[in-house]
Amino acid sequence: MTAPIKRIPSKDSKGNTDSLTAGVISDTHGVLVPEVLNILMDVDLIIHAGDIDTPAVLNELNRIAPVVAVRGNMDRGNWASHLCETEVIEIGQCLLYVLHDVSRLDMDPLASGMRAVIHGHTHQPSDELQNGVRFLNPGSPTHPRRNAPPSLMKLYIMGTDLRPELIHLG
Repeated sequence: MTAPIKRIPSKDSKGNTDSLTAGVISDTHGVLVPEVLNILMDVDLIIHAGDIDTPAVLNELNRIAPVVAVRGNMDRGNWASHLCETEVIEIGQCLLYVLHDVSRLDMDPLASGMRAVIHGHTHQPSDELQNGVRFLNPGSPTHPRRNAPPSLMKLYIMGTDLRPELIHLG
């Protein structure tokens, strides 16, 4: 199930109307370490690309900033029933497509006007440009795989410009 477009006012915490900073996180699997919370303290929006595992994670993140989250393959039960499998976020002039497993992408992001596809599932961070669309995976801050360090991202949005910053923990 896909939700309607979520329109987020493009106004950062300093009052700039053409920019926004988003924290991008995935695959937390029920755990939020204090370092993650400290890193996210100055963001305007948090995007969680699934495998949350518990509503406590979303509650904690919502104390920092508004959260847009999608359901991952480990997000089961009544608490996760309100989460969609995909979300489209409109921030100013940017459209972002969020899903958990990029192998389940069932649309053409370029033809749909997306600037980025944000995903998780692999627990490995990546930033790839494919046909003018950024594919961003923040990795996992708690359960990295294949020798990847624990990580998350900040995404700086200014107009149509996206600047991802991968942040390694520890």
